[in-house]
Amino acid sequence: MNKKEEERQQAILTVAHRDYEKGLNARAFFKISNREISEDLVQDTFIKTWTYLVKGGKIEIMKAFLYHVLNNLIVDQYRKHKTSSLDLLMEKGFEPVDTEAKIFSEILDGRKALLLIARLPKKYQRVMRMRYVQDLTLKEMSMITGKSKNTLAVQAFRGLELLKALHNTE
Repeated sequence: MNKKEEERQQAILTVAHRDYEKGLNARAFFKISNREISEDLVQDTFIKTWTYLVKGGKIEIMKAFLYHVLNNLIVDQYRKHKTSSLDLLMEKGFEPVDTEAKIFSEILDGRKALLLIARLPKKYQRVMRMRYVQDLTLKEMSMITGKSKNTLAVQAFRGLELLKALHNTE
């Protein structure tokens, strides 16, 4: 790309920025509901558009192109927000806890609970003992067993459901 062509593309993008920035910001804020993130997305929109132009891309309708890029960035933001928020919480030590499970374990007599756990299928017995007798976290259980925290959480939940069923039949 020569100097004259680059200046022409800069002028096109400058005009587009002046004409469409306000509308793009409004759209991004409407979708994201966070002023800083929406402004960042609009700036990323113009950066991606500039990169596309520098690589030799042709844009027939600038407004449509900018809104298309912005919409894709908004979708990426939604996806990133959903996946990273739970990951961040778990990195900070958050573990989802079933309050009903705590209440249930406090109500049951310790000996009766151990007897009921012994009547569970083998794959649930170990998880239930680690979780409710030894009071281990999912992370600790995962390190001991080599299974994922999600697998152990599911087994603990299912084991608890079986325990409830056993308790109600007696």
